[in-house]
Amino acid sequence: MKTTHTILKQVIGTGFALATLTASGASDGAHAMDARAQSVPYDAKAFPFGPDPTYTHSYDFQRQLDIYGAKRAVKAARPLLELGRELYGPGQFEPGINLFGEKNLVFPQLLLYGDLRTVAGYNNTGGKDKEIIASKLTLDLDLKITATERIHATFTPLDRRGDVSRVSQLDGQSDNKAIFDLEPDALFIEGDLARIGSGVTNKDSSYDIPFTAGLIPLLFQNGVWMQDAITGFAFTIPARNSPVLQISNMDVTFFAGFDRVTTAAMPQNDNSGVFGATTFIEAMQGYWEAGYGYVEGHDSKSNLSYHNASIAFTRRYWDRISNSVRVIANFGQDPGPGQTQTADGYLFLVENSLISSKPLTLVPYFNAWAGFDRPQSLARAAGAGGVLLNTGINFETDGITGFPTMDDTGHNTYGGALGIEYLFDLTQQVVFEFAALNSFDQPGTAADKEPEYGFGARYQRNLSNAWIFRTDTIHVLRDSKTDVTGIRFELRRKF
Repeated sequence: MKTTHTILKQVIGTGFALATLTASGASDGAHAMDARAQSVPYDAKAFPFGPDPTYTHSYDFQRQLDIYGAKRAVKAARPLLELGRELYGPGQFEPGINLFGEKNLVFPQLLLYGDLRTVAGYNNTGGKDKEIIASKLTLDLDLKITATERIHATFTPLDRRGDVSRVSQLDGQSDNKAIFDLEPDALFIEGDLARIGSGVTNKDSSYDIPFTAGLIPLLFQNGVWMQDAITGFAFTIPARNSPVLQISNMDVTFFAGFDRVTTAAMPQNDNSGVFGATTFIEAMQGYWEAGYGYVEGHDSKSNLSYHNASIAFTRRYWDRISNSVRVIANFGQDPGPGQTQTADGYLFLVENSLISSKPLTLVPYFNAWAGFDRPQSLARAAGAGGVLLNTGINFETDGITGFPTMDDTGHNTYGGALGIEYLFDLTQQVVFEFAALNSFDQPGTAADKEPEYGFGARYQRNLSNAWIFRTDTIHVLRDSKTDVTGIRFELRRKF
């Protein structure tokens, strides 16, 4: 029996014979090889194919079928309301409706989904004991019209601007509150102008212009530079590239807000305005994020208007360290007589995670910062926490129980967080972290802060396809002030 090697050798030899016949021309000379082509002689030593593989295991017919057929449906949490097209449903989609043009068909779908978080906790801050049970309900109402256009609304009926419905005791005194608020936290329309234009003109578009308008939540640079819902609009120029600058992908987003802008630089005043631009650029084997914005105060806060700029670069080095470096700068604020400057200075943030032998589940990390004067995010919602929220779990509050944190402002402080996260088989999470901070010496000023040393831990796991359990604890040591302690237990129901 001839081996595969021998057969291929004969086939290739036959091919060369045909090529030679073509090159020398047929009997009538009608066919001749292109002068630019050259025949390559066969070299048995350089033959690219090796011998057939050797199989040591017996062939398992059933296991080969199981790859394709032994599947089962994974039960998932379903939305409270599903009208029209089912969310991630099986089978073939129904044809769209030609209402806005054949190239922008309507696929109506109305979804109501969200989650309910119920937390029991104990906090000790400033020497005051607080026991609390609180709940936060988030409802998302999503009306999908076409493949790119939708209207979305978010409601949190059990809380108002971070003040939640609760049963609590503060140093033995009742601090109960029941809140029912149907004012939307977000209400916006989003879509793509190019797709809308294609529906009107019945011509394909070679570009995209996604946009949104209304009460829109904006989150830039992982929520560090901006995390707020503003009344305004935004649009993006996506998917640009530049071979000359070696940019493989670039997005630029422009935004403007005229109301509901929240910033700690203008406390008790959310009718400020904001406008700016931000970009995401993939280049230099990593990605850049950069943004500029101007926050405009109104009425008595007009003198507190300020500029805000940020730039960040993220990449992996030596296949061992994932690193992000971020800078936020505030400048141009000119407070009037009797007003204190609230947005000035710089914040440097560095985030590092080690690529371990289990890169998806075991993540050691070390993050650090240095803040000079009073740097601010461009805008931050009341329940979003401070600008250091991504530095570590010791700087994260929960927006429900007032879970205590270390100083998360970055104002005239420096420090870092060292921790390790383990995700097991992606059904559980454990985090342990130590963090420390100190202030740049400015005795006798509000920026003079004493050192803090924090120990934090977190554990969470899914109990089912809809239920999640989580617990957090923190203890912060301080030199002269009372230590800070907190512990919380949370049940979360997704729907």
